[in-house]
Amino acid sequence: MAAQANAIDRTRRMLSLVTYLRERPGAHVADVARAFGVSEAELISDLDVLPLCGTSFRGGDLLDIDTDGDRIWWHNPDDVAAPLRLAADEATALLVAARAVSTLPGLREGDRQALLRVTAKLEAAAGEAAASSSRLSVTFEAEGGVFADVDRAISERRRLWLRYYSPARDELTEREVDPIRLFTVGHTYMEAWCRLSEDRRTFRLDRVAEIRVLDEVSAPPEIEVRDLSAGLVQPSADDPEVVIEVGPGGRWVAEYYPHDSAEELPDGGLRITLRAPDPASLRRLALRLGRDGRITAPAGLADSARAAARDALAAYEAQP
Repeated sequence: MAAQANAIDRTRRMLSLVTYLRERPGAHVADVARAFGVSEAELISDLDVLPLCGTSFRGGDLLDIDTDGDRIWWHNPDDVAAPLRLAADEATALLVAARAVSTLPGLREGDRQALLRVTAKLEAAAGEAAASSSRLSVTFEAEGGVFADVDRAISERRRLWLRYYSPARDELTEREVDPIRLFTVGHTYMEAWCRLSEDRRTFRLDRVAEIRVLDEVSAPPEIEVRDLSAGLVQPSADDPEVVIEVGPGGRWVAEYYPHDSAEELPDGGLRITLRAPDPASLRRLALRLGRDGRITAPAGLADSARAAARDALAAYEAQP
């Protein structure tokens, strides 16, 4: 089976990557990718994230790591390796977050105990800041619990039952899935083998209305994990073609949606041609655009988008 990856696996890999690169200045991208068992594209994706990490966001303490595509350079390893001293607000934030994470449902008991031990050490070192943090608490929204259940199911190779909201059809569906991995591209997603559709599907965690970890063993078929370095939406040449005309206020569509062409219009707008595996999902885009754009083809989708807009307007006007 293709190597399963999730957000926690990636975090562990990136922590190891920092130590690895510190000991190997100028390391070759191909050698590092081979050492960590990932593709070069996945490694470059990690390297894009590492410069956002560091001992703090004050005084240029972020990791200064870059690559020319062949070799990797870390320009400030000695600065970042200096002993860390937490400010009072940083210690408070860290303690509050640690206590909140330790209460997540589905967290593995070994991880929970390790986190509690670290929290106790932080409390001893933080002094008065620890007392302040004890008066604060954080309640996670539903997505946090969903994440924990998915991560647990992946770790224990268990199947999941979901009630999932599909915005394209505006309905809740029940399904059983064999989870493959967690990943983040703007939002947090689960890639899984869906037993309802007998195909690979991607589920956005904040659209999961209800979730249960089942006793059944998770057994997804042997499928290649998709390379998401080019983004979550990667249209195929076989997907249906959709044409959207936008005014100047809707030009952002060409920046956020992969497209085949974007033709300039006389009013400063664009005629955008793109492909979508499920064209009906673009009705929400049409509603979001409002007067700044409209779907012109295919005709059936254009008609349904106009009908959805009329229904939305009627519902709004019916409000007291």
